[in-house]
Amino acid sequence: MSFSLGELATRFGCDLDGDPETVVDRVATLSNAGPQSLSFLSNPKLSEQLSSTKAAAVLIRPDTSADCAAARLLTDDPYAMYARIAQLLHPLPVPVPGAHSSAVIDETATVAASAQIGPNAVIGERSIIGENVIVGPGTVVGSDCRIDDDCRLIANVTLVRSVSIGKRCILHPGSVIGADGFGNAMGPDGWIKIPQVGGVTMGDDCEIGANTTIDCGAIEDTVLENDVRLDNLVMIAHNTRVGAHTAMACNTTIAGSVTIGKRCLFAGKVGTVGHIRICDDVFFAGRATVTKDITEPGEYASTFPAEKAGDWNRRVAQLRRIGKLSERVKRLEKQGK
Repeated sequence: MSFSLGELATRFGCDLDGDPETVVDRVATLSNAGPQSLSFLSNPKLSEQLSSTKAAAVLIRPDTSADCAAARLLTDDPYAMYARIAQLLHPLPVPVPGAHSSAVIDETATVAASAQIGPNAVIGERSIIGENVIVGPGTVVGSDCRIDDDCRLIANVTLVRSVSIGKRCILHPGSVIGADGFGNAMGPDGWIKIPQVGGVTMGDDCEIGANTTIDCGAIEDTVLENDVRLDNLVMIAHNTRVGAHTAMACNTTIAGSVTIGKRCLFAGKVGTVGHIRICDDVFFAGRATVTKDITEPGEYASTFPAEKAGDWNRRVAQLRRIGKLSERVKRLEKQGK
C-alpha cells in the first residue's frame, strides 16, 4: 500500500520536514532504501548513512543533528513509529473464507464462516475457531481447543489439546502448544509417566516463534498473559506463567512451575531452574542462568564473554587452583594468629 508523507504525519502525529505529497509504499534500511521507501534511524552508529540514503523519508528524532538527504518525519521513538507505519504499508493477508477440500474438520467443531482453513489442516473434536482466523497448511488443532478472532497459525502448527488462544495471536511454523510436560516419577522398576492433564491458556496479541514449544500444565494450565512475544526455539515447561508484555529471544529455556512477571526481557539462551519467581521489569543478558527468585527489577547477567583460547585456558587453570589457594590462605591466617 502507498501513502503520502502528509498522510503519515497526520495519522501518526509526526512533524514533517519535507514535501507532504511525496509517496512511500515500503520500508527499507538506510543503506538499501529506494525513492519510494521509508527508513528510520534509531542507532546513532548509523548516522553517517543519513547523508547518502536514497530513501524518500526517514523517521528520526528531532534532536538528531546529522545531515539527512531525505525528508524527515520527526518522532521521539523512531523504531516504535517505524513498527506502526510498517504495519500500515505491509498489511497482513486477508483471510479467504472457507476450508480447503483436503482439510479435516470434526463434526463437533465450530468454525466461523469468515475463517480460512488451509490444505491438510485438521480441526479436532469440540474445538472452536473464531472470526477471521487463518489456520495454515498442515496445522493440527486438537480436541477442546479455542482460537479467538483474528489469529494466524501460519503453517504446520500443532495445538495438542485443551489450548485456548486469545485474539490477534500469531503462531509461526513448527510451533507446538500443549504437548506433555516432562512429568515422570521414579518407581522401583523405572520411570512412571505422570499424566499431564492441564492445558495452555494464551492471552491476546501473543506471538510464538518457529519451532517454539509450550508444554501443557501437569494439573492446572500453563499461562501466557497478553502480549507475550517468544522468539524461535524457545521452550516453556509445564505450569509456568509468563507475565504480560514479556519477551524471550531464541533458545531461552524456562523450567517448570516458574512465575515470570510483566515486561521482562530474556536475551538469547537464558535458562532457569524450576519453581522460582521473577518479578516485573527484569532484563537477563544472553546465556544468563537463573537459579533463584529475582525480587528486584533491573539487569542481571551470569556469563563469560568470549576471549582468546589461550587466555581462557589460563583462567580455567587458575580456577582449578582456587581450592588449594583457599586452604593455603586459611593455614597462613591460623599461623598469623
